[in-house]
Amino acid sequence: MGKKRKGSRKTSRDDYETSLRALQIELVKVQRHVIKHDHKVLVIFEGRDASGKDGTIKRITQHLSPRETRVVALGKPSERDRASWYFQRFVPHLPAAQEMVLFNRSWYNRAGVERVMGFCTKTEYQNFMEAVLPFEHMLIGAGIQILKYYLDIGRKEQKKRLNARRRDPLKQWKTSPIDRVALEHWDAYTDARDEMLALTSSARAPWLVVRADDKRSARLNIIRDLLSRLACPSTNRHLAQPDSKIVFPFRKAKARLLAV
Repeated sequence: MGKKRKGSRKTSRDDYETSLRALQIELVKVQRHVIKHDHKVLVIFEGRDASGKDGTIKRITQHLSPRETRVVALGKPSERDRASWYFQRFVPHLPAAQEMVLFNRSWYNRAGVERVMGFCTKTEYQNFMEAVLPFEHMLIGAGIQILKYYLDIGRKEQKKRLNARRRDPLKQWKTSPIDRVALEHWDAYTDARDEMLALTSSARAPWLVVRADDKRSARLNIIRDLLSRLACPSTNRHLAQPDSKIVFPFRKAKARLLAV
């Protein structure tokens, strides 16, 4: 996954800016609907390092009300976190009525970074995989709408972005020891990704996979998909139509086809 499709064309800046503004106006409409009807929305973003999670979240939240919109990007777990129920540190950040919360990485760190880098034991990983869907289904039963996006890019594109990140003084805060070894562990991350998507996608909480080699196209189509799933009476249905080649539901039978 992540290879540039034959005949594909990068989204131009002018087209991108025009489309983004129109979509952000629709997001504001959706947020007003969420607030009016006391909805609780949780959007989870996972993906390879440098796949564009930060930029996507920035464009989604750019014009939304900061009072009802929160971005959660938790750091390294503390000693107390490690001594607690795994999901405990995430619970205080869940959305209340009228809120939209976006997780820039989430409890799925255990199925990705922690597993690949050896930050959790095999038993801890297995316990997580058994518990995560019942946990999410419990949240859904409590009225929280959960949307899960996995952004994926090709190996060549990841190398390009990581190198650019290291050179750009304005982006060096993004650089971490994990980033430095991401390419070395490419195959392990691919295996972890495939297993996570296959075992933690359900009818009630499906994974949505995003081809993110073209950052602009990925951002626009994620917003279109969000609009289609958080639709309100005033939503422009024409704009809420993602490209199914860019954002698509995960299919267990195609898990191995996602690999580059």
